[in-house]
Amino acid sequence: MSSSIVFRKISVSLLALLLLVTGMNAAFAADSSAAPASSGVKIPAVPFAFKSSPLPNVIVIATGGTLAGKAEDQTSFQNYRAGTYLMEDLVKQLPDKNKIADVSVYQFGNKGSGGYTIADLYDLSQVVDQALTMYDGVVVTTGTDTMEEIGYFLDLTVQSEKPVVITGAMRPWDVIGTDAPANLYNAIKLAGSGKTTWFGTVLMLNDMIHAVRDVTKTNAHRLDTFETPIMGALGYIDEKEIRIYRAPARALKAGKEDWKTPFDLKKIAKKDLPIVGIAYNGQETSGGAIRGLVADGAKGIVTAGTGAGGISSLMSEARKEAIGKGVIFVTTTRTGSGTMYGGSEGIIAGDSLNAQHARILLILALAFSDDFNTIKGWFESVGTQDIDGSKLAS
Repeated sequence: MSSSIVFRKISVSLLALLLLVTGMNAAFAADSSAAPASSGVKIPAVPFAFKSSPLPNVIVIATGGTLAGKAEDQTSFQNYRAGTYLMEDLVKQLPDKNKIADVSVYQFGNKGSGGYTIADLYDLSQVVDQALTMYDGVVVTTGTDTMEEIGYFLDLTVQSEKPVVITGAMRPWDVIGTDAPANLYNAIKLAGSGKTTWFGTVLMLNDMIHAVRDVTKTNAHRLDTFETPIMGALGYIDEKEIRIYRAPARALKAGKEDWKTPFDLKKIAKKDLPIVGIAYNGQETSGGAIRGLVADGAKGIVTAGTGAGGISSLMSEARKEAIGKGVIFVTTTRTGSGTMYGGSEGIIAGDSLNAQHARILLILALAFSDDFNTIKGWFESVGTQDIDGSKLAS
């Protein structure tokens, strides 16, 4: 617990007492909302009892997923209904949480991650930012199926530098051997520790901490499904120990204005978020997927190519037609890792992003600009850092 948090809590407590004396105690009631009236969101204020506590204030923003799933029976690891239990009830069941943080809850939704739209993520991101005006850290619980996309959307759009940790589970809450309580507990511990301040959004599952830009789900069932190819995890949690061994590129810009991405959602409306699809290449794949996406109104398309991003001649022909209609393409590889370079008219190299991450960045980029070179520049610079040891001293 840092001295700055303790000082802030003491200061807030004194201010709260003064307001109570002057008859304004309602502003600090535990069930009140500190969210702007125009937002339509009622995030719970930090409870009065927490304000004088030495522990960090962490809020869990729940969206459902397997972590909140109800199984058919106690041994049904795969047969369950995602997003059933309320987070308030799950947090109450966590043992010893009073040792790591003062925990509040906001139920954003309760369903599988694949049931959320991009417009829903627009709302979720702003809920997280509102919560961080009051709390020391945020945990977002989601289903794991699209957790890497939801996490990356938050990483690109949340404006606060405070810790944001996304977590979930591979087994529902009520089966034997579930990973859900441990993941929730460790995510709260990590968010409250402050160790990932300036990191952007990180993913924590199975005791491992990953940068959401680089992490991917690699297995349909295993508990250790999330991995960061080539670059590896940021660190891990061993009971009381939180060890961070590397930082994401964003952390190198800590305290600087350009730490924030260009994607401040307060500057756009939901309707500005465009349709962007993914076209997957294979042996003699046709151009039908690309033409279908264009017919659906896609403004951008990510290709998951073979090897270093290659696509078939039929796909290439369809891509050329689409570029002529103003569609922007991003090249990625289906191999699971590898950096894309180069690009050409209408085509942007996806750097080291996988197809699903590139799609999220392209959605946001097209929402904020229709200039090809601007978007290309964002793919080259947002969340990346070319390290040159010869220049570090200067």
